[in-house]
Amino acid sequence: MGEEMATVAPESSSNLSASATSEGVSEASAGISSALQAFGIDSSTIVHVILVLVLAYVSTRIVAFLLTRFSERFHWLRLGIKMEIPLAKLAIYGFAVYHILGSIFQLSTNQLIALSGLVGAAVGFGLKDLVAEIVGGIVLVLDKPYQIGDKVRIDGHYGEVTDIGLRATRLVSPDDSLIVVSNQRMITQVLANATAGSLEMQVVIDLFIDSSSDASRAMKILRDAAVTSRYVYISSKRPVTIFLKDYPFYKRVRARVYVNDLRYEFKFESDVTKRAWDAFLEAGIEPPKAMVMDPVSTSPAA
Repeated sequence: MGEEMATVAPESSSNLSASATSEGVSEASAGISSALQAFGIDSSTIVHVILVLVLAYVSTRIVAFLLTRFSERFHWLRLGIKMEIPLAKLAIYGFAVYHILGSIFQLSTNQLIALSGLVGAAVGFGLKDLVAEIVGGIVLVLDKPYQIGDKVRIDGHYGEVTDIGLRATRLVSPDDSLIVVSNQRMITQVLANATAGSLEMQVVIDLFIDSSSDASRAMKILRDAAVTSRYVYISSKRPVTIFLKDYPFYKRVRARVYVNDLRYEFKFESDVTKRAWDAFLEAGIEPPKAMVMDPVSTSPAA
């Protein structure tokens, strides 16, 4: 008899535990349903909201694709047209939120106040960084410290801005790596912009020659290689400038010249460098000689 009692008791305890869990889930579900009903939200409303957000996302993708294609057809307006992409995204998502709050939820003043309180609580409990990134995206779109297509450097990263989203900015580095930087960081860190919304871009090319070589001849060759490149851009405000600096064991010949499209920065640099060195070798201009340094006197060993 005692064995039977011992066997039945655990079953009763298990049933009570399952019953309590079921009641807890039911109460939680009822609480959530009551909270949603307080805002006039039912299953059809949730479906409507999801459809609006999906439509907004698809619309931003289509607009970005069309503006990008359009910008490539009008070369001289490419950067200006691409800068409209983040503005269009902001407008589309803003209209979607307005439609959700106004037309779907039909929130009253008291409900908006309550919703603001919930949003404030959410920010305090962990969405602070997300909100800061979104605010940063809005500031970037309005203030325009850089635009899509600009070449920028931040936190040691250098690349072309390909997208300015609500949360982050995307760069593509010269080695074709994707760099994602939060918008909050983009507005709080020191940022260097090499183009500042302009299509043309300054390129600096350094060539080093032996100290005994003809520097004047080297400067002329480098200038000729720069001005005859297919990628060069020359105007009264964008001249070709050649500099010479003498070092103890070599000389540096530097060209500061503008490329007609920032996308050709590295093609231009390679083109000028190759043709200049070909001409250097024909003219007897040699690169710096390797030196064996005396570790005591720090002068070339005999």
